[in-house]
Amino acid sequence: MNLPDHLLKTLAGWLSAPRWTIALSGGLDSTVLLHLLAALAKEHGLPPLRAIHVHHGLQPAADAWPGHCQRVCDAYGVPLEVLKVEVPAHASPEQAARRARHCALAQRLEPGEVLLLAHHRDDQAETVLYRLLRGAGVHGLAAMPACRRAGAGWLVRPLLAVGRATLQAYASNQRLHWVEDPSNARSEADRNYLRHQVLPALQARWPHAPASLARAAGHCAEAQALLGDLAAADLAQPPAALPWLPLPSLALAPLLGLSPARQRNALRHFLAPLTRLPDTEHWHGWDNLRDARLAGEPCWRLADGELRRAGGRLWWLSGAWLQLWPTQPVPWPQPGTPLQLPGNGHVWLQAPVPGQLHIGYRQGGERLRIPGRGQRDLKRWMQEQGVPVFLRGRLPLLFAGGELLAVAQFPLAAGENPPLCWAVPTNEQRLR
Repeated sequence: MNLPDHLLKTLAGWLSAPRWTIALSGGLDSTVLLHLLAALAKEHGLPPLRAIHVHHGLQPAADAWPGHCQRVCDAYGVPLEVLKVEVPAHASPEQAARRARHCALAQRLEPGEVLLLAHHRDDQAETVLYRLLRGAGVHGLAAMPACRRAGAGWLVRPLLAVGRATLQAYASNQRLHWVEDPSNARSEADRNYLRHQVLPALQARWPHAPASLARAAGHCAEAQALLGDLAAADLAQPPAALPWLPLPSLALAPLLGLSPARQRNALRHFLAPLTRLPDTEHWHGWDNLRDARLAGEPCWRLADGELRRAGGRLWWLSGAWLQLWPTQPVPWPQPGTPLQLPGNGHVWLQAPVPGQLHIGYRQGGERLRIPGRGQRDLKRWMQEQGVPVFLRGRLPLLFAGGELLAVAQFPLAAGENPPLCWAVPTNEQRLR
C-alpha cells in the first residue's frame, strides 16, 4: 500500500475544511500520521495543519511526552498545543482517560475543523472483539466510525483500512522516533489482553483475521445506518401540542403500533444524543414505562436524565428540570421589566397589569377566572389544556393580591396573546 496516496484519497472530501488537527500522542500511529501529512502539505494544497497533545498524567512516563511531541512538531514546522486534563475516578481508567481526551479535543475544534485520529485496522479489529465479548448489538459492533461530528467540527480516522504492520514498516523506513506507553505492554487491561494474547493467536490460524473483523464492522455500520433510517421513519410525528416547551418528546401512540424490537430501535435513535444508552438488562425500564397505569407519573431513569410519560407523550427531562427550585412567591416590584425566577427561567408581561403583582406556583385549590366562563378549578383547567403532570407545579402563576390572574404561556381567551410570558429553563444536554 502506498500510504501517501491512500491518505490523500481518504481525505479528499475534507480538503475544504478550515484546518486539520492531528491528535498527537507521540506513539507510533500518530507519529506516522503527522509525518505523512507534514510531507504531503509541502506538495499539495492541504488545509493548515496543527497538532494537539493531551496530557492526562496517569503515569510518570507521560510527563516526558509533551516535550517529545514539541520537538517532533518543531522539526516538521507544525504548531503544537498541549492540553492538560483531569481524569475522574472510574471503574475503567482507560475508558475514563479516553473520554476525557476526546472531550478535551472536541472542545478545541472550530466550526468545520477536522480532528484526525490515527486509529488503524488492528485497533478496529480489537474494538470489534472487545465489544462482541461484552454482548454489544449492531451499533456497538460497528466499532469506530470513519468520521463523526465532534464539537463544532468533525472527527476523522483516515487510517482505519491500514494495518499496524504497514505503519511500522513506514516508520522504520523513515527512521521515525516515537514514545512507547509502558502500560500498553501489560496484559491486565482487557484491550491489552486482546492485543497481545488473542489477536496474535487468531492471526496464527487466520492471517487475515484483523481485516475480516474490520470488514465485519463495516457491515454492522451499514446495518446500523439502515436501522437509523427505519427509526427516523418511525419517529416522524406531528409537532407537540406545546411548541413553546423546548423539551425532546415523542407521541406514545405511534410507538405502541410498532413491534417491541422497532420500539427499542426508535427509542435508541431518540435517546442517543441525550444520554448514555442502557444495556440489555435495563431495557425492562422501557417496558415498565410503556405499560404503566397512568394513576401516577411513570418514569424511566437513565444515566443522564429521565424519560417521563405524561399527556400521551414521552418527555425527556435532564439538567435543571430534575432539580428542585424555590416555590415561594416572588414579588414583582417593577412589572415593566422581566422578572428572574430562582431556578425557573424568567417571566415578562405582554401588557400592563394593575395591582401589586407577584409570581407564585400551584399549591392546590387555586381558581382561574376565564372570560365568559366564570371561575375554573386550576387543576381541571390544566388537564383540559394538556399540561403534562411534571409541568403543572412549575408553571409560573400571576397573582394580584390573592387573585390568580394568568398562567404563563396560556391566553385566557381564543385569539388572544398570553398575558404572562415565560422563558423556560433549558434542558441541559451534554455532547455525545
